[in-house]
Amino acid sequence: MERWNETSNDFTLLGLFPQNQTGLLLLLLIISVFVLACLGNSGMTALIFLDPRLHTPMYFLLSQLSLMDLMYISSTVPKMAINFLSGQKSISFLGCGVQSFFFLTMAGSEGLILASMAYDRFVAICHPLHYPIRMSKRMCLKMILGSWILGSINSVSHTFYILHLPYCRSRAINHFFCDVPAMVHLACMDTWVYEYMVFVSTVVFLLLPFLGITVSYGRVLYAVLHMRSKEGRKRAFTTCSTHLTVVTFYYAPFVYTYLRPKTFRSPAEDKILAVFYTILTPMLNPIIYSLRNKEVLRAMGRVCGILSPRKE
Repeated sequence: MERWNETSNDFTLLGLFPQNQTGLLLLLLIISVFVLACLGNSGMTALIFLDPRLHTPMYFLLSQLSLMDLMYISSTVPKMAINFLSGQKSISFLGCGVQSFFFLTMAGSEGLILASMAYDRFVAICHPLHYPIRMSKRMCLKMILGSWILGSINSVSHTFYILHLPYCRSRAINHFFCDVPAMVHLACMDTWVYEYMVFVSTVVFLLLPFLGITVSYGRVLYAVLHMRSKEGRKRAFTTCSTHLTVVTFYYAPFVYTYLRPKTFRSPAEDKILAVFYTILTPMLNPIIYSLRNKEVLRAMGRVCGILSPRKE
């Protein structure tokens, strides 16, 4: 039986695709999604930074969402692609820890940022006169720092624990990144206490924010339906439907994966669900927020006009 001091050995990531031509084609598709996600999220962050008209709480929060998505997808896809193309599936003990830390930090922080964005829309639509006070720049900064700090603290505790488990079975992680449930399965000790910790973290960082978002948008929908201005009603509905689309894509597969009992999980299903919240959502977010947001489209026009050389 292996002992604790052997946790420094490398892990093996079994990956997402088979090592054949079909797997290569699917990997190229994932790499294309990765490139689009990087361009979209970095572009959105830069746009909000460059255009003064977007220097509002809503767009500051959106810039943080884009930054998190950029780091989120970068923590998993490059290693998956390198392993597939090189034919080597190993990941070092330290590398697994770093990957797990960034993944968990982004997962927790993004859940809190989405809840903050829902609160911002709730105040803007239901209490517009109180908006400058409730969503001041100082309050916005507190929300952003709180999301990052709480997400990091949660991540450190889980990463530290998971890397100090005794692994006496195979070190082959049946996933394309160092995912906590997949690693717990390899431990040779009773992990029910830690699995309860994972459940509590999922409730705090995912389920409770999701319920808060649902309540906020329920109130918003009620207020929107009672608006006298048809244009205002249309604008509010468009903004909120955009947010709800992003929230659904992110929370639904994540909560379903982490709140299920271990006996009901299957590695194949977990990997497919993980594609949604680690790869597809970071790509879709900038597309959804740009195509369905006239202010962002106008800002793109202004910034492109400034950056493009003028003809004399």
